[in-house]
Amino acid sequence: MRDSVTIVGASLAGLRAAETLRRDGFGGRISLIGDEPHVPYDRPPLSKQLLAGDWEIDRISLSPTERMADLDLDLRLGQRATALDVASHTVDIEGTTEEYDGLLIATGASCRTLPGTEGIAGVHTLRTLDDSIAIRDALRSGPRRVVVVGAGFIGAEVAATALGYGLPVTMVEALPVPMGRVLGDTVGDIVAGVHVDNGVDLRCGVGVDEVCGTDRVESVRLSDGTVVEADLVVVGIGVVPNTGWLQGSGLALDDGVVCDETCLAAPDVTAAGDVARWPNPRYGEVMRVEHWDNAVEQGAHAARRLMLPDEEAKPFSPVPWFWSDQYDRKIQLAGRPRPDDEVSLVDGSFEERRFAIIYGRDDCLTAVFGMNRPRQVMQYKGLLERRASWSEALDFAEDQP
Repeated sequence: MRDSVTIVGASLAGLRAAETLRRDGFGGRISLIGDEPHVPYDRPPLSKQLLAGDWEIDRISLSPTERMADLDLDLRLGQRATALDVASHTVDIEGTTEEYDGLLIATGASCRTLPGTEGIAGVHTLRTLDDSIAIRDALRSGPRRVVVVGAGFIGAEVAATALGYGLPVTMVEALPVPMGRVLGDTVGDIVAGVHVDNGVDLRCGVGVDEVCGTDRVESVRLSDGTVVEADLVVVGIGVVPNTGWLQGSGLALDDGVVCDETCLAAPDVTAAGDVARWPNPRYGEVMRVEHWDNAVEQGAHAARRLMLPDEEAKPFSPVPWFWSDQYDRKIQLAGRPRPDDEVSLVDGSFEERRFAIIYGRDDCLTAVFGMNRPRQVMQYKGLLERRASWSEALDFAEDQP
C-alpha cells in the first residue's frame, strides 16, 4: 500500500486524480504540484464565456475553497517540475529533488506558435487563464482588425467570441475546409458556412508566411501573397504535450508520455490528460486525446491504476467525445471518425444546419457528429460504447420517429 502520491500538473486531470484517491479512501499524503499560480480551473470557458466577459474568474474554478480544504492536499502552485528519474524514484521541483512513492503526470500541453512572432505585441495564443485575460483585455481595447490563425475548435470559438465584441474578424485556415481532416469535407463546408454567415472573413487553403510589425503586429501576410491588416492576432494551430522536462527520465516519449493500455508509463508512474499517449483497445490505436471528458475519466483511471497490482489493472478504453459552442450552434462529436469513413445523415438537415450524422467503416459504427442535436448524439454515443455495428446503427436510425 502506498504512503503518498505525487501529482505533477494542477490541471483538470490532476485534480480529478486527487479527488478520486480521496473518494476511494486513500488517506496518505497527496502532493498536487502546478506551474501556474492559479488553483485548478476549467479551460473550455477560456475561449467562450470568460473571453466574452460573461463570466468572472471565480466561476471557472474546478473546486470551491472548502472542497479543496477537504481534500487535504499538499498543494504547491507556481512551482515547476524540471526533471524526473524513474530509476531512483525522484522528481525535481524548482531544483529540489524529492522522492516519490507513486507519481501521476498530468502536465498537459502548450500551444504551438508561429515562427518569428516572439516579442511582437498583439500576438497571442490561448491555453491558460492568463492568456484568456490578456486576449479579453485586448478585445475590450477596441482593435481595428482581429486575425485568428487556425479554424480548429479553439480558433473557431475565439472568432465567434471576437465577433460578439462587434469587431471585424478574419480567420485563416491552411486546410481546404475547417476541420476537414477530422470531420470530412461535407461537415467542414457546413461549419465554414456558419462562420461566413455570421460575418467572419474566412480564408481557407492558405497559410501564414509572416506576421508583420516591428514592436507590435500591424498585418499578416498570407501564403497566397495577400496582406490582412491586424492589430490583434490569436494563433490556434494546435498544441504539443509538455514533456520537455521528462527528457532523460527513463520514460518513453513520443508525442506525449507513452503508457500501456492501463495508463502505466513505468513502475509506479502513470499519466493522464493531454500529455498521455496510450493504446486504446477499443480502437486498436495508440492515441492522445485533448478533450475535457478524457481528462476527467483518465485522471480518475490513472489514479486508481497507481493503487492496483498489475494483475488487477484494467485497460482504459473510452469513446472520445467533446463539444464546442459557436454562435447559436452546439457542435458535438463522439467516437473516432476518419475523413474517408462512410457517412449517413440520421436526423435533421444540412440546409438548416441542425443535424446528426454517423460515421462507419468495415461494418463498424465509428462516430457520431451533431449540430444542435444533443439528444441524438447521446443516443449514438451509447451505441458506440456497446460497439454497435454500422448495420445496427442504420437500423436504429430507421426506427426513430
